[in-house]
Amino acid sequence: METHKICWIRADEPFPDVEQAWDEHSPAPGLLAAGGDLSIERLVTAYTHGIFPWYSADQPILWWSPNPRMVLSTENFRLHRSMNKTIRHFNKNVANCVLTDTHFEQVIEHCSKVSRPKQAGTWIVPEIKEAYIRLHHAGYAHSVETWVNHKLVGGLYFVAIGNMVFGESMFNTQTDASKIALVALVALCKERNIAMIDCQQDTLHLRAQGATTLPRKAFAHHLLENITKPPVTDWYFTNITWNYVMLKQRPSHHNDANQVL
Repeated sequence: METHKICWIRADEPFPDVEQAWDEHSPAPGLLAAGGDLSIERLVTAYTHGIFPWYSADQPILWWSPNPRMVLSTENFRLHRSMNKTIRHFNKNVANCVLTDTHFEQVIEHCSKVSRPKQAGTWIVPEIKEAYIRLHHAGYAHSVETWVNHKLVGGLYFVAIGNMVFGESMFNTQTDASKIALVALVALCKERNIAMIDCQQDTLHLRAQGATTLPRKAFAHHLLENITKPPVTDWYFTNITWNYVMLKQRPSHHNDANQVL
């Protein structure tokens, strides 16, 4: 029987090559290394090479590079008519809106409390929260927030480096609030000519939105082409941003066929 050994790294040591990550026949496919630290420099280096941290409270820092990789092409994103209708209804209330980066710490706190299938506890442990808050203050981590009647009811956070976006986690305290945030993120990316969102984990929900898997080498190629491009400095969301994803309304006596919102 093949023995799988974990590569341990010190805080001053680089990551091993991602091709050394455990394969599909291992106990933990995609596991690359353990140890290191969660400094801004370490995390930026990790994402630049397609690596991300994911571990529980009773584990050391674990670093992953899955093969294949779940990604969402913004051009292939599927906005179902039911969600299109939900967003139109959402936009009719002037007390509802999508905001970015106004309550990042609240978003990540909410995400840390979400119960997920087949997962005991949370991977967003206190050290992870602190690390990503530091990333946020450094300009690398951002939040998309769904507000209903002036109350934060859903959202997500992501990492952005160069022309790459890495989705991290979502939450909602009201039906469809996290889905609205995801649609908003896709719209933001399309508005800024970002072609792909890294989803990391393969889920049925993401597949229903058009996400698919890429071999690690194909993902690494896309990463190499986009990670060094000038970073997005403005993630501000406006109602015009919706036009990049919303389905056109059918002609009627009450609205124009080209009106989106």
